[in-house]
Amino acid sequence: MREEQKQPSLKRFFRKRWVFPAIYLSCAALIVAGALWFQVGKQEKSGENDTVKNGTAQQENPAVPVNETVENIAMPVLDPNAVQVKTPFYDDNASEQEQEAALVFYDHTYHPNQGIDLVRQDGKTFDVTAALSGTVTKAEKDPILGYVVEINHEQGVTTVYQSLADAKVEAGDTVKQGEVIGKAGQSEFNKQADIHVHFEIRKDGKPVNPIDYIDKPLTALTDKAEDNAGTDNANASEEKNVTSSDETAPSEQSPAKETEQTPADDNKTAPSDHEQDQHDDTSSYKTPDASIGMARS
Repeated sequence: MREEQKQPSLKRFFRKRWVFPAIYLSCAALIVAGALWFQVGKQEKSGENDTVKNGTAQQENPAVPVNETVENIAMPVLDPNAVQVKTPFYDDNASEQEQEAALVFYDHTYHPNQGIDLVRQDGKTFDVTAALSGTVTKAEKDPILGYVVEINHEQGVTTVYQSLADAKVEAGDTVKQGEVIGKAGQSEFNKQADIHVHFEIRKDGKPVNPIDYIDKPLTALTDKAEDNAGTDNANASEEKNVTSSDETAPSEQSPAKETEQTPADDNKTAPSDHEQDQHDDTSSYKTPDASIGMARS
């Protein structure tokens, strides 16, 4: 009896007009909610992966400090205003007077100065410092040059310090710019300079004038070396062209010389004494005197 009563009530419920639209709307709402939930979850997962990737990339490529200081070549003393140049660098392009001032007299011979000799104005000793940061490759006493310290830097640059009274560094030490490496002293090679330090800058083993590169970076030395290499290549090319043209000229004239040569006539009558005298006078006239050219030169 109860089952019979329930069936008519369900039929009456589904017969109502709002039942099926309500069911459809509920199903649609569930589908839309599920789609939104799936999309939000996918976006969150993608964001986590991007964060992990970015973090890994930052760890693999650490940031480089932009404000990293670049060293400029400094005078090898604590107070540059307290020293002066006693013997300058010998420059091939300088005037004759400047070249004479850059000569060092030792063992009855004049030697071109390959660096600069610095002295205090009061003639006292002073601390010698590293002009650039680098690695000490040599620190030893020389009987003629005094204590010698050589420091190797980047891009093939080496600084040399001679005439030191002592050396406070050893080979293999790493020094910073401005660090004291010894004290100025005397040397047998340049007694005229008294207490001084001989300072050199070498680029790929070739000495350059230190005064031209004080307060400048190492790139200035590199740019100068590239310019010199380009000039040398151009000069070599010009010399090669000139040599080639000179070598071609004789080869063009050589056949003419062969045609001028004729066999001697054995039956030809010998010249008379008068003709021989005229021939001698003509030959002596055409032949220049080598002593005149030497006197003129």
